Amino acid sequence: MRAFPLLRPLLFSLDPERAHRLTIAMLKAMPRRTPVAHDPALAVRVGGLDFPSPVGLAAGVDKDAEVPDAFLSLGFGFVEVGTITPLPQSGNPRPRLFRLVEDRAVINRMGFNNGGQAAALARLHKRAGRPGLVGVNIGANKDAVDRVADYATGVRTMAPVASYLTINISSPNTPGLRALQDAAALDELLHAALEARGAATPPIFLKVAPDLAVQDMDAIARVALDRRIDGLIVSNTTISRPALRSAHAGEAGGLSGAPLKDLALERLHDFRRATGGALPLIAAGGIASGADAFARIKAGATLVQLYSALVYGGPGLARRIEKDMLTLIKDEGHRTILTAIGSDG
Repeated sequence: MRAFPLLRPLLFSLDPERAHRLTIAMLKAMPRRTPVAHDPALAVRVGGLDFPSPVGLAAGVDKDAEVPDAFLSLGFGFVEVGTITPLPQSGNPRPRLFRLVEDRAVINRMGFNNGGQAAALARLHKRAGRPGLVGVNIGANKDAVDRVADYATGVRTMAPVASYLTINISSPNTPGLRALQDAAALDELLHAALEARGAATPPIFLKVAPDLAVQDMDAIARVALDRRIDGLIVSNTTISRPALRSAHAGEAGGLSGAPLKDLALERLHDFRRATGGALPLIAAGGIASGADAFARIKAGATLVQLYSALVYGGPGLARRIEKDMLTLIKDEGHRTILTAIGSDG
């Protein structure tokens, strides 16, 4: 972690995707460590799971479940691997990942590139019994004839090794995928997913896009509540383009990082309203500091997830965020994070 300021110029001199692969390789080479201890004041419970900290790693970093334990040892309270599809797929043509350094942002159009569920399943079986919560984000193959069946396959396959499952229908980089957020399609999908889970116990979360109209959010919330899923992740990357300074601003794909912050927070408020606080919310998008994370907690999130901020903040970011959140909890008169959740009303 202390070496990151020295490594950053090297990583930033490489193509972003190559730098990402190098980072995963370095984490693989680390000696195995157990997850770090977290302050009990940060503990929360969602979907029947006890999270030692609300600060988690979002899907997209460890796509193939190669290094979840390494990320847990960096201070994350939980790690979400994937997105993983039933069959391996190469994703979209390169280049497909862009740093927007001036904006502290990232644009990606990766297209669910991954080695498939069989390979990830084997890796996760090997870590069975180790401490730490590892969720699995599942998706559909680009050329799937029946995408609902792909999600059902993902639930059935990955449930035995997942602390929780996330159904990802909000990536903008698989054509037509976001159409599954339509109320009728979503109801069919969640019915199939829950049926595929059967007697298995992993909670099921749904990851939604930030590019939604009010009526869409109301419909998603209604279906999610009716189907009794365990939480909503708000939100994925955006296809909108606020004012950006980088030369890569015009690239197609999903925008994440600092420019997503305001929109993601707004959507969190919207889904808090739409669900009436009856469904746990997991916040993602533009979270880069303890203040950012705590603002999402006060807006109604129980958990938060990071990705793009790691590119700029380095591997010590999760611990810094936790430390700052503990200070903010105390400063605002809370004994634990639990009483801060939704305290903004």
